[in-house]
Amino acid sequence: MSSRRTFRFITQLPLDGTPLVILTLALATATFIEVLDTTVANVAVPAISGAMGVSTGQGTWVISSYTMAAAIAVPLTGWLAGRIGEARLFLTSVLLFTLASTACALSTSMTSLVICRALQGFLSGPMVPLSQTLMLRAFPAERRAQAIALWGVTVLLAPIFGPVIGGWLVDDHSWHWIFLINLPIGLIAFATCFSLLPPDAGPRTTTPIDGIGIGLLVIGVGSLQAALDLGREHGWFDSMLITGLIVTAAITLGALLIWEAGERYPVVDLSVFRDRNYSFSLAIISVGMMGFALVGVIFPLWLQTVMGYSAFNAGLAMAPFGVLALGAAALVSKFGENVDPRAIASLGFIVFCGSLLWDAHFSLSMTFWQVATPGFILGIGLPCFFIPMVAVMLSHIPDDKLASATSLSNFLRTLAFAFGTAISVTLWDSRGNYHYGTLAQDVTPISAGTKVYLGSLKGIGIADGFRLHTIEQATQQQSYMLATNDMFFMTSMLCLALAGCVWLTRPKRGISLQIGH
Repeated sequence: MSSRRTFRFITQLPLDGTPLVILTLALATATFIEVLDTTVANVAVPAISGAMGVSTGQGTWVISSYTMAAAIAVPLTGWLAGRIGEARLFLTSVLLFTLASTACALSTSMTSLVICRALQGFLSGPMVPLSQTLMLRAFPAERRAQAIALWGVTVLLAPIFGPVIGGWLVDDHSWHWIFLINLPIGLIAFATCFSLLPPDAGPRTTTPIDGIGIGLLVIGVGSLQAALDLGREHGWFDSMLITGLIVTAAITLGALLIWEAGERYPVVDLSVFRDRNYSFSLAIISVGMMGFALVGVIFPLWLQTVMGYSAFNAGLAMAPFGVLALGAAALVSKFGENVDPRAIASLGFIVFCGSLLWDAHFSLSMTFWQVATPGFILGIGLPCFFIPMVAVMLSHIPDDKLASATSLSNFLRTLAFAFGTAISVTLWDSRGNYHYGTLAQDVTPISAGTKVYLGSLKGIGIADGFRLHTIEQATQQQSYMLATNDMFFMTSMLCLALAGCVWLTRPKRGISLQIGH
């Protein structure tokens, strides 16, 4: 064999040395840009809506179309990988995702942009679960804890840095660059993975297509994602549209479970749920991600709408979440083999609880560093709960089931985050309205506090016609500050409960962070 042949033709998994480092960086990069695209467009919606001449509500379909298509594609990963091959499917997804990103940047109408975003989301579906599977197989068995740590940090940090990068690109350049930036990064990741990943070994399956399963999956997941995306705007169950979508989702997803349980060649392999560790760990991770949605959604929303931060500064305030997360991930991967993973996960949830209790005492007079400081502590909890729980979840899954198991877990994790996002914003609004009603009762022309505040406004030159409006704004601001504190407190209690739930799993002693067998 000629020495000029690429690694793709001579490399076998697992790898070691420089090829392992390079492949790991490439897989992590591909994962990062996919997860990043779930949040990077959030801060660009006003700019895109203005450029396209549509309302902000219509502009949110740039986000919804992506998440809906990705949610449909993720569960198909295991089935597609069996027919196409894991490496080939991953490489195809990375390349086409990159091209779809470029198409998004070149769109000249909202219709074409939404279509391209939906295509981009569907093509991104296999990237995250297969990057996890391929990274696990690239690492020797004794070093797979490191693979989990690297993959976990990538998945957790990308949504945090999304608003920072998106805000910077939109403010200093244009909205097109949030998509164009994927082109060079995606092509480099594709070329590197193509060179280092060996061809898929073994014969691929030629099972019949589960058309009914695919149809139920598309309708069920599409209806549920649409309900989550549109529910707040339409008043949830006060809307016939949302009620109909939720009923449709419940019926079709229930039918999907029944159909797949008896199907000989299911598009979604439910057999992995027979493993207790997989089922319990996935439930804990999913609920944990619902709580993490609060940090990822309510925190920047509060900073921008209540504290008056710009999108970029709000992103900067969230950046500390990732500073200590990297160091904690390295420690978990290095010493995790000698510690019960349930103890590490419990510690992670307790750290989360403590940090969120700190956040629950925020006030309107907080400085930037007072707001950002708890994020350093919270960042420690991210890898401490996520990495060990992923390890426990996959500890008894054989290699031939890894693609199905990881695709299902990523699907439910993504769905849990979407559900947590919708519930968090709805509860935040509800608590804000409650506190506004309570505080407004004390704002009367004869109350001493109102008289003092009106006098202060007069003293600084506020005209008569604007004083009551200023009081109303201050009351609204304080109401949502209290609502934010409520949300942080409720989530801290959820994390405390999850710290105990992790002990419901039963990982075998001695395997701790070993994956597959």
